[in-house]
Order: sequence, then C-alpha cells, then structure tokens
Amino acid sequence: MTIAQSTSPLIAIAQKTRQAASSLALLSTDARNQAIEAIAQALESAKDEILQANIADCQAAAADGIAKPLYKRLQLDEYKLKDAIAGVRDVGKLADPVGQVQIHREIDTGLILKRITCPLGVLGIIFEARPEAAIQIVSLAIKSGNGVILKGGKEAIRSCEAIVKAIKQGLSQTTVNPDAVQLLTTREEILELLQLDKYVDLIIPRGSNSFVRFVQENTRIPVLGHADGICHLYVDQAADIAKAVTITVDAKVQYPAACNAIETLLVHASIASEFLPKVAAALQANHVEIRGDERTAKILPNIISATEKDWQTEYSDLILAIKIVDSLEEAIAHINNYGSRHTEAIVTEDLAAAETFLGLVNAAGVYHNCSTRFADGFRYGFGAEVGISTQQMPPRGPVGLEGLVTYKYQMTGDGHIVANYTGANAKSFTHQDLI
Repeated sequence: MTIAQSTSPLIAIAQKTRQAASSLALLSTDARNQAIEAIAQALESAKDEILQANIADCQAAAADGIAKPLYKRLQLDEYKLKDAIAGVRDVGKLADPVGQVQIHREIDTGLILKRITCPLGVLGIIFEARPEAAIQIVSLAIKSGNGVILKGGKEAIRSCEAIVKAIKQGLSQTTVNPDAVQLLTTREEILELLQLDKYVDLIIPRGSNSFVRFVQENTRIPVLGHADGICHLYVDQAADIAKAVTITVDAKVQYPAACNAIETLLVHASIASEFLPKVAAALQANHVEIRGDERTAKILPNIISATEKDWQTEYSDLILAIKIVDSLEEAIAHINNYGSRHTEAIVTEDLAAAETFLGLVNAAGVYHNCSTRFADGFRYGFGAEVGISTQQMPPRGPVGLEGLVTYKYQMTGDGHIVANYTGANAKSFTHQDLI
C-alpha cells in the first residue's frame, strides 16, 4: 500500500515516519549529532514562543480544574526548558549506540559472523502533561536512529506544538528528514496508534499508573514503561538520624509528583521514638500530610490513621504513609509485597544490612544512604531518558539510548554451505573471536 492509497491519515503519518527513520538509520554519527545540535539551537530560538504556549496551557488546565500533581508536571518554566535543552546537548556528547559490533567471530576460515547494534525503527510515545518529555525523547530517538510519533496530553497541546515546530525547524537545516518526528493532537488517535503494530516498533507511555495500564492493555506492540511508582525508604536501626531526616525530606518533598518520590516510610521500632518526632517536624514544615499505622500514631498522636489502601497508593503529592517494622526482614517483605519495583532505599550505617537490602529487594533501583529522587536518566549520565521501566526483563530502570537499539546478526562467507559441516567427513567450526 502506498501512502496515497492509505485509508487512514494516521497510517500515512506512520509510513512517512518509517521512511524517514530508515534514512536516519543510515546517517553517520556526525550527521545525527549535527541534527541534535540543530534541535538545541532551534529550541533556544523558540524559547519565548514555547514558554508562552505553556502559560496558555497552564491557564486552560487550571480553569478545567486539573489535579495538582498533573499541573506540576505540566508547568514548563525557563529553568526546566534550559535543563531540557542542556539534556539535548548531553545526548549529542554520548557514544553512538548504533553500529556497535558486539560479536565479531570467525565461524570457519572465510566465514565471519558479526552482531551489530541497530535502531528499533519507530517509537510511539504517549505522555501526559510533562511537555519537556517531548524534548528528551526526540533527542534520544534521533541519536539512536529512530523515528518517533509523539502524542502529548490534551492539557499540553500548545506546548507540544511549539516544541515540535521548533524541532522540525531545526531538523530542516540538517540531513535528517523532519518527517522522522511527528506529533498527534487528538485523543482518538491514541487507540489507533496502539493498533499500528505494522509501523510502530515500541510504545513508551509516560503518565499516571491508570494511563500506563490502559496503554499496556490495549496494544500488541511491545510497551516500555511502569504502571506505578510506589517507592519506599526504610530507616534501619543502625541509621544516622540526621542523615535519615535529610534523605526522607528530599525523597518526599523535592518533587512529590515524580514517580521516584517516596510514598511510604518504614522505620525500625528500636529508633522510632527518637527518629519519628524529628522527621515529622521536618516533613510538616514542608506541608507534608502524614499518615501512620497504630504504632506510629502512639508517637505522633496528631496524624491521620493509615489504612491498607495507603500502602498501595501512589500519592504523587505531599502525603506520606509511615509504618513501624520490627526488623530488616519485615521491611523487605513489605516492600516486595507493596512496592512497584521502581526505586527503593535504605538508610543505615550497617553495611551488612545494606547489602542484604540491596540484594533481596526486587526493584529496578535499590539505594543505600541516598534519596530515591536520583532515579533519573539525566542524573545517571544518560543525557536524558525515554522513560523508566520496572519490568523484569531489560531494559530496566531509567532507559536511555541503550533501550532504543536492538541488534542484528550479519554473516559473510565465500560460498560456504552447511552440508560441508555435517555427515561423516564434517568440517569443524573454528569459533574464534576476532575482538
């Protein structure tokens, strides 16, 4: 079917994206890096237009009664935009993930096998609110040789249109076809995009747990993402109290709408009476609502009683559930039961306890004596991230360039046939690695 014969406008868009992606995959590292720099410059030139579009989006969203956590994700100020553009340039500095020879092996004399990294093809990115996600994802897609179809939330439509307009303008000055980047603008297009398994190779949803779950349940295309961000911080009996207070506040307060902010604080019973009043004072000074189990309420009598639902809830807000546990083992059991396999942390000066926690907690990220808020592609040195994956199979955790390439096997011979390697007089394989 040609583009002209397509019955669906979205199919035509997807075909154009795939054609542009095929050309992009063949470009040199320098050509793709030049395109990334052109994107950064175009975004800088369009800064005022982008910020004004975001102000309009925020005003409209506020009038519609948007939820507080979603509103925070929607806001794109000058500093966020500057950081996003810096992230684009950081991606340009990263090693090229395409064309890397992972295996170079002589199978027999004159018969050579290579395994070489290559782009996935076309990415379908569906995200709520956070417009800077479009910037991060496009830069990673171009660097890894992939085309990308973006679908932002309706609340961010003006911001996304301004961003993609600038990106396409930047690409038009390079050897990268601007058709490699597309933006969808209607809600109806989401379901149709999820059915385009012939043209789209990976779906990456970014948004609320219910939204991601919806995507996962309505497509045959592989999905990279996480449905929940229920993260925990466990304060062990051997914790440094001051250190634990500082880490707790950062992990909850620094950006509560983020999926790597903690939702539950677990505290060892032996230090609870000393630690809880101090951390509660620090949290309440930052307007955090505290909910706790019965044992916590005896130490902090003015808090809200926690229920079973609180251990299962991603608040994405200034709310924190607290539970007292009697052992490291109980803390690990609670995390493995209620956690979403995103990011979990322990505060302790006992290295054996830390090693046990890091080894037994099942999550994409397990931390010792630091905030869960470090779970981020930019902070990991990936330049940016396309999303965070909590699946057991790789890629896992913050996903950067390595999650956007696959590999193919290439073999070169000189008239070699399998028949010569079977039977009574079969030749032997040399299987000698050349790198």
